[in-house]
Amino acid sequence: MTHTPLQQPASSSDVGTSRPPVAKRVPAERTHHGDTFVDHYEWLRDKESEEVVAHLKAENAYQEAITAHQEPLREAIFQEIKGRTKETDLSVPNRKDGWWYFSRSIEGKEYGIQCRVRAQNTGNPVADWTPPAVEAGVEIPGEEVLLDGNVEAEGKPFFSVGGTAVTIDGNLYAYAVDNAGDERFTLRIKDLRTGELLPDVIENVFYGVSFSPDGTRIFYTVVDDSWRPYQVKSHVLGTPVTDDEVIYQEDDAAMWLGFELSSDRRHLVLGIGCSEYSETRLLRFDDPGAGLSTVISRNERVLYEAEPFLLEGPDGQETDRILITHNRNAVNSMVSLVDPAELSKPLAEQAWTTVVEHSDDVRVNGAGVTATHLVVSIRKDTIERVQVMSLAGLGTAAQQAPVEPAFDEELYTAGVGGSDYEAPVIRLGYTSYFTPSRIYDFVLPTPEQPAGELLLRKESPVLGGYDGSDYVATREWAEAADGTRVPLSVLRHRAVKQDSTAAGLVYGYGSYELSMDPGFGIARLSLLDRGVVFVIAHIRGGGELGRHWYEDGKKLSKKNTFTDFIAATDWLAQSGWVAPDRIAALGGSAGGLLMGAVANLAPEKYAAVVAQVPFVDPLTSILDPELPLSALEWEEWGNPITDPAVYEYMKSYTPYENVREVAYPKIAAVTSFNDTRVLYVEPAKWVQELRNKTTGSEPILMKIEMDGGHGGASGRYVQWRERAWDYAFIADSLGATELLPGAGLK
Repeated sequence: MTHTPLQQPASSSDVGTSRPPVAKRVPAERTHHGDTFVDHYEWLRDKESEEVVAHLKAENAYQEAITAHQEPLREAIFQEIKGRTKETDLSVPNRKDGWWYFSRSIEGKEYGIQCRVRAQNTGNPVADWTPPAVEAGVEIPGEEVLLDGNVEAEGKPFFSVGGTAVTIDGNLYAYAVDNAGDERFTLRIKDLRTGELLPDVIENVFYGVSFSPDGTRIFYTVVDDSWRPYQVKSHVLGTPVTDDEVIYQEDDAAMWLGFELSSDRRHLVLGIGCSEYSETRLLRFDDPGAGLSTVISRNERVLYEAEPFLLEGPDGQETDRILITHNRNAVNSMVSLVDPAELSKPLAEQAWTTVVEHSDDVRVNGAGVTATHLVVSIRKDTIERVQVMSLAGLGTAAQQAPVEPAFDEELYTAGVGGSDYEAPVIRLGYTSYFTPSRIYDFVLPTPEQPAGELLLRKESPVLGGYDGSDYVATREWAEAADGTRVPLSVLRHRAVKQDSTAAGLVYGYGSYELSMDPGFGIARLSLLDRGVVFVIAHIRGGGELGRHWYEDGKKLSKKNTFTDFIAATDWLAQSGWVAPDRIAALGGSAGGLLMGAVANLAPEKYAAVVAQVPFVDPLTSILDPELPLSALEWEEWGNPITDPAVYEYMKSYTPYENVREVAYPKIAAVTSFNDTRVLYVEPAKWVQELRNKTTGSEPILMKIEMDGGHGGASGRYVQWRERAWDYAFIADSLGATELLPGAGLK
């Protein structure tokens, strides 16, 4: 029996009222493994339909009516974000070959401006790699504008750059632009000597572009009909696009394809893989006729990355070596060194040299090289860290101990931000919950300076009287039903009292081994300043505690992700900080699936739920391999097409199919019409079913950006307003609309 909503329903044409739009019911049967599901709202998938578009606009009109009273709060939060952001700002110049590249942002303009200035080569390595001082509003002599996003975006509904590349000689600049939000880009090439565009225009490319070292070719990726990158192609400048060569095509629908140049730019490196195993293929630029060579076949079921480079031996001779970061007999991965000649042997007979050993406590995320050092990214105690060691003696008894840049906070994130192969420094990004983003150059260790040296290049300014000491971040632990301890990051304003009266928000993701690492967020301060205790739940399915943490939250263990989040909510409710009836939940994409699942499992624990671009109908999507990216999801959730157990398990938690007759809290599903990763139809169907079944009177809303993609609309001011909408909805739902005494902009 379908419950009758308390409010009198409105038709899709009933725009401008406070009654929710009601989509017509058109039964569509989906049968798998003897189970038939009747979906009454599948017709909403037809985005070309005028009726569908009218319905979506009616949804927007309804949410605007219901949330109209939040507009002053939205405006206040937007002004707080704007007031704390240095709108006229610039990035730290990053050197590549003979140029320093940087971006400028200007007050009142939505998009960044990409610039460069010529570098010096005086023979003093540290001086030559010290970025020039760039001032806002002050042009450096010789400064060139490569791409002004504001000019490119003029008259367009959307603007996003999906990749840029510059030839080694600095003469040609390639950039890929998306004007729809659907992540299909148009690639153009500019001659920086004249400012003129070349006639070469390539449509429908995917992320990432690179020039060949000689600058005569450009490499790019193409997606198939299901939005999976499956071809890497090569375009010879000045020739018809129809003549472009397919370097490699991946036909396995469950495998993702990408490419990059090796650090020393001697190879094109193709990465093919899923979340469980991979394959790397190499193309030598000095011998392109040799074709692609495979490092380790996917048939070995090894998850790995490979970096070919030249290693200087004790005799001064350089020899080809491949650095492999892999999970072969190493669940948390390790780093090995191999002679390419070994690759012709069966894997079991190959001689590999261990460079970074496996550890149950340390997850190795990746490794790369500069001309002089190995750079390794690891995760220990949930924290992302960087270690370096000299290439001299690598893989021998003379191998040196790793050196790790030291920081003085407990909860932080440090990652490699890119560096030139020949540079004596590596660029590091650093942030914590209350330390704005910092850019460091780490001078690589030498015998004279064995610890290296951290050089602070910039800390992103925060205006409005921001003082990090006004806030507190602590590491806490929730206990799941099976006894697993789940790490939490608990953020609050120092003025909040532990008297069980505050409002609380629990945020989570918990999929694809992605970690919710410490990071500064200006918008989040607006909630903290209103007394909201913000909890980031590092639940299973993420990568915070190593590979096991991920594997314990995927496929037939996926429900651990949901119950961990509820355990985090219970911890907060019992912490003494908040009133248990003043807790909201927030998550996006796969975290939106999480929102739908916990709303079904424990609706009484939340006053409000905000699900951003939510993956709430995953079974329908993954059962159809023709839908965007669905086949790639089998390694994360299992394959319900071929496996009845996976089908049954997914059916038991997929949010859309498990909506039940209970009193749901306030729910806002926030989505975009042109999202290619989680189609708008999923939240559109979900909100209809929630309204059908809820026994409560709280509003169920859908907010849809008609010109946006998976990341929402483009343009920083528009994005700030989107975040202000989400946070105002949460703060209003929790009764946390007033600033704490002394908090807010100064």
